[in-house]
Amino acid sequence: MVPMGEFSAATFAREGAHRFHSALVSSLPILEDALKDFPRDHAGIRIRECPTVRPFLAGDGPIGSIATRTLGKDARPVRAILFDKSAANNWSLGWHQDRTIRVKERRDVAGFGPWTKKAGAHHVAPPADLLSRMVTLRVHLDDVPAENGPLLIAPGSHLYGRVSESELEAVVEKCGTATCLAEAGDVWLYSTLILHASAAASRPARRRVLQVDYAAEPLPGGLEWLGV
Repeated sequence: MVPMGEFSAATFAREGAHRFHSALVSSLPILEDALKDFPRDHAGIRIRECPTVRPFLAGDGPIGSIATRTLGKDARPVRAILFDKSAANNWSLGWHQDRTIRVKERRDVAGFGPWTKKAGAHHVAPPADLLSRMVTLRVHLDDVPAENGPLLIAPGSHLYGRVSESELEAVVEKCGTATCLAEAGDVWLYSTLILHASAAASRPARRRVLQVDYAAEPLPGGLEWLGV
């Protein structure tokens, strides 16, 4: 069972997820206005150099301050994606981990690879121990009841490191699953390595989620975070 009461660092370290109820309710209209110019017909939009969003993501902002509770004062946003699931974009995802980071330029560093390019930016799979020291925040701009394609997670699966495809089913079975329901203004905090999935909505409605990855350390070998 994923904890939903008062935040506990020890419990988060064990479970890998925590729901912050109504964390952004008071500033949600301002955030929606900051995101209003992004197109609505894209399932996922990578956000970069968006000055209207940065105050929310800063360490003292309503989103960034949640990351600093877990990673400390050096936490910084390193990638942001706006997901917009709707009747027109009603997708499903099988069990997987988020395994790549976004960097300024390609440099060959031991333990980093393979490389890909998404939306013109360099992405690379880093060592699992780096991902284990990152967190991901999902800010809900809309209600997500059970019928609207909520995220599913396997609590504690982040402790298994990088999980191969052949081991996914066994790890999920061992950890169990939890459904991450949400109301508009809620923020879910996850360990970036946690196994997660999503079913298509059975009664699709708009389901906008701003997902932000945070890290608190520089990259080795001359690699640099591209940032937000």
